[in-house]
Amino acid sequence: MSNALPSTWAIVSLLDVAPLVPTGVPNFTGEVEYYSTGSVQEGGLSSEGRYTFESRPSRANRWTKPGDVLQARMQGTSKPLLVHASIADKLFSTGFIQLRPDPRFCNPGFLRHYIASKVFLDDRDSLATGSTQIALTDAGVRGLEIPLAPLNEQRRIVAKLEKLLAKVDACQHRLGKIPVLLKRFRQSVLAAACSGRLTVDWREKNSSDESVDAILGNIKKRRLQQADTASRKQKIDEIHSYQEKGEHDLLPENWRYLSLDKLCESFHYGTSVKSQSSGKVPVLRMGNIQNGEIDWTDLVYTSDYEEIKKYKLNPGDVLFNRTNSPELVGKSGIYRGEHPAIFAGYLIKINNFEELDSRYLNYCLNTTYAREYCMKVKTDGVSQSNINAQKLAKFEIPFCPIKEQQEIVRRVETVFNLADTIEKRVAAASLRAEKLTQAILAKAFRGELVPTEAELARREGRSYETASAILARIKAEHKAKEDWQKRKSKISKREIKH
Repeated sequence: MSNALPSTWAIVSLLDVAPLVPTGVPNFTGEVEYYSTGSVQEGGLSSEGRYTFESRPSRANRWTKPGDVLQARMQGTSKPLLVHASIADKLFSTGFIQLRPDPRFCNPGFLRHYIASKVFLDDRDSLATGSTQIALTDAGVRGLEIPLAPLNEQRRIVAKLEKLLAKVDACQHRLGKIPVLLKRFRQSVLAAACSGRLTVDWREKNSSDESVDAILGNIKKRRLQQADTASRKQKIDEIHSYQEKGEHDLLPENWRYLSLDKLCESFHYGTSVKSQSSGKVPVLRMGNIQNGEIDWTDLVYTSDYEEIKKYKLNPGDVLFNRTNSPELVGKSGIYRGEHPAIFAGYLIKINNFEELDSRYLNYCLNTTYAREYCMKVKTDGVSQSNINAQKLAKFEIPFCPIKEQQEIVRRVETVFNLADTIEKRVAAASLRAEKLTQAILAKAFRGELVPTEAELARREGRSYETASAILARIKAEHKAKEDWQKRKSKISKREIKH
């Protein structure tokens, strides 16, 4: 820790001004709220549940009092918390460091802000130990220090920090709402796109050369010509004789709800061969489908030539996630050919005809309308849900001629690119706000945020107590306590002899 502090400040051992509270809870009656490190979120504190003394989790072994200051032990985390009356006499996890500042020497708010600073967090992380979970032990806390200001100055620093950080927090809160709004905005755009509302003006100026019925008739004719067996021809007839249940009247003229199998040649499951951590070609899995696109992080690979040949993806292929958790099953993404790749068995590759634009198909599969269909047709297992190829084939897509599909894609991409730009700017602004918070804290604990106690005392013509004087009083108290313990021990020994 740097010594570049005002002359009235001092660097002291953290435990000198804020003793570490040992674990252990009183034998309480009734039920009490329990908070873990995961309870401390950006939006506030949320209870993990209510427990009796006997039923509480083993980690619920800290009991708080007003003024206690807590911080997560785990390396890389930041969960600073000042205990107010509303959360006093509650259970907290042993995942916290629990400090009880002596208000004669250290303002609780001053300590709470300090343990949120990067200086403190870096010190904590440097002292953390462990193999599977790297965290600060009680012994490690003894190595922590705090820059201590005179007590009146501490109070002024706290007041100034709370004023400044409230503005930063309000800014961060507003920025945090934007990604949610953008998500809703994208869904609104997709809903408009896949219902014909997005291209009302385009249809007024552009008439279609071919009706949907004619397009569908041509597809069926071509498929029958290519079918080489009677059973395949019969299957095609069955597919095209299916009567959709969608409300066609709600769509624009020359639009129709069509089951996907009328517009797609086939639906292929991916490879079931175990992938490797390295290899020639990535194997895309369900986790690689994110927000309608392919996420190229957390990849596995294959070098199997036959597998690569059989499951090779082509630009424009749409992948559908057939097995996942109930809330994620049915998500889809489009492969744009960024890198050679194949796909895993929990995914289905949709082989659509040229009359259906793959990008438009992907947008339709990412609408709320498609999400509702997936929720309706999925089958649920113990922890996963499934939507097989047969059910996917009967998804009724709002279909229009290819030129309008392409215009829809163009418009959606334009708007989504704008939304992506806004999202990046918001992320950058959020990062700047976080850096601003740390810059303010750093300034505060260098003694640069408010006038020092020495400056104010000179202006007001009064005396003041330096942090060194406070430290001397602390040490004197500690020595007196130690001396008393020694005397008490000697008296006890003499009594035992007599």
